[in-house]
This record gives sequence, C-alpha cells and structure tokens, in this order.
Amino acid sequence: MRVIVTGGGTGGHIYPALAIAKGMQSADPQTEILYVGTDTGMEAKLVPEAGLKFASVPGQGLPRKLSVETLKVGVKSVKALWDTKQILKKFKPDLVVGTGGYVSGPVVLTAALFGIPTLLHEQNALPGVTNKILARFVRKVMVTFPDSIAHFGIQKKLVLTGLPVRPEIGQMSRQEGASRLRLDPKRLTLLITGGSRGARSINQAMIKVLKELSSHPEVQVVWATGKATHQESLKSLQEAGIQWKRENWKVLEYLADMPAALACTDLWIGRAGAASLAELMVAGKPAILIPYPYAAENHQEYNARALEQTGAARVILDKDLNGETLWQAVRDLMGQAVQLQEMAAKAKELGEPDALGKIVNICFETGWK
Repeated sequence: MRVIVTGGGTGGHIYPALAIAKGMQSADPQTEILYVGTDTGMEAKLVPEAGLKFASVPGQGLPRKLSVETLKVGVKSVKALWDTKQILKKFKPDLVVGTGGYVSGPVVLTAALFGIPTLLHEQNALPGVTNKILARFVRKVMVTFPDSIAHFGIQKKLVLTGLPVRPEIGQMSRQEGASRLRLDPKRLTLLITGGSRGARSINQAMIKVLKELSSHPEVQVVWATGKATHQESLKSLQEAGIQWKRENWKVLEYLADMPAALACTDLWIGRAGAASLAELMVAGKPAILIPYPYAAENHQEYNARALEQTGAARVILDKDLNGETLWQAVRDLMGQAVQLQEMAAKAKELGEPDALGKIVNICFETGWK
C-alpha cells in the first residue's frame, strides 16, 4: 500500500502522524510512506530523522485580520493545492491520512476531491478548524476524546480510537519504575512536568509547594523544570531558602524516563496537551491539570475539562495559579488515598492502550477498499 501521511506545525500533530506511519510499516513492511509537510515546520527536521520520505508544500495559517499578509497566505494556499496535485499524481497513494495543522488542509482536501480514500485523526477534545472543515470530505474521523465527537457535524464518520502512546507506558510495575529512578516505591510520589522547555507559571508555583513539602519527608517529588527555566527555578529555590538536594526529591532539567516516572507516580501535575493526557490515561494516573492558556482555540482547557468531568483530574486555570492555590490542591489530595485511587481508576477507563492498533486497522481497511 502507498500512503501519504500529513500533519505539521507542532509536535502535537507531527508525532501522532509519525506513530501512524511507523505503525503501518510495522504491520506491513511493504507499506510505502510519503510524509507531506512544510519546509518551515518542525516536520521538515523530524520526518527525515525518523527515516521517512518527505515532500513539502507551502502552508501558513490565515491572519485574524484582513491585510496584505492575508493575500500572501491566500497565494500560498493556492500554490499548496497545485503542489499537492503534483505530489498525488506522482506518488499515486492508496490512502491519505491527516493529523491536523495547516498543511493537512490542502493535502487531504485535494486527495478527497480526486477520490482517494482519506482519513483524519483529531488529537484534542476541541477539534481544530482545519479538521472540522475536512471532516465533510473524508471517509472517517478518528478521535482521542469522546467529547470531541459533538463538535463534528457528521456523527456516522466518527470513531473513538484514542491517541498512540509509547508502548512502555502502563506496562511497568511501580517497583520497577521506582527502582529505575532510585525512589522508594512505598512513598507517595508527585510528578511535575511543564514540557521540554518548561512552564514558568507552574515552576513558580512549585516553590511554595516544595517549601511546604519540606516538612513532609513521606512525600517524594520528581520535578522536571524544563531546560529553559531550570536555572531560574534553582535560583528561586535558593532565594526561598529551600534545600532541594534531598533523597526524596529529584529536581531535574529534563525527565528522560517518563514511563518509569509514571509507573511510580501517585499524582501528576502539568499542562493538558493531548499526548501527555493520552499517556496519563493509559497509565491510569490522577492529575492536577493547568492548561496552557495560549494554546490554539484554548484546546488544552477542553482537554483538561474532559478529564475533570469524569473525576480523573482537577483543573486550575493558569490565571488562577499561584503557590497557594497549587499547594491547596496538592494538600487536599495528599492524604486522600481512596480518592486518588478512584481518580486513577477513572483515568484508566479513559485510556486507549491499543490506540495505534485501532488506527492502523482502520487505515488498512480504508486504503484497501
């Protein structure tokens, strides 16, 4: 089978696309993949590094106000449709799969108009504008959250698949995870992350939390500050007079072994990106979620609310976040073992550990029809 996979702009669109491509090749080594993206997006670097063929088309989001820039973007969009047509004629795909981002628009739309089988995967609880438009033209739309189904107009096309996660997630015992991180499996463990570059608002709030936890040696902390804010966080701890080099605390720039950390975590604190939440749900972990306030169309809050309404998480909006509000949320849950277990069970119910298998099966079924 010859397959075009497209998605770009951010890792949230690119990594699922790469997972689908690799999953199809693993299921059938004869599958030939061409990834179509833009030269300016992260995909231009990540896709070749993953060993996949890459072709580019112009792509850029429309400005919010009419301007000369709007005209330039319109010209790019027309060129993208033309370039896509040439790629389709040359590659002759049996299937086109889009995961969102501006580049998905012209690629999936052109393929659908040419009668080529097309699929979409939507990562977030609130679908992006591109995917909502494209849903009218594709064969099926695969979604991560049940909440996103209501935002699409054509319900019969919707399939709940979940989002692909690393195969190690949810497969490791608490004891093994703790051993790999040199932690005590019997202690209550908090995991705090803000992404690879860090989240300044979360890190600033954590200073108060760690100050309070100084008198709670029974609690372990794994805090990944992010590269961009690591030194700043260490300086803040020093200025607050907090001795952070402790046996039961790990203040890291980057957390390399997320599967191990999740395996021994009792409560996770972080943003609400779809990929992180997919891993959280498969691992079955309760969370305090602080959605990134500048995400497109505020989709992280929709993701967070989807977990909150089931009882799997608590949500603190970034505008309400400070040391006191975060500490109050942590303190309320620290001594509630039963509630944490109930939240963990709710998260586990939402998880789709075989999301990739479901997606790959739909891809082959659609492409061979």
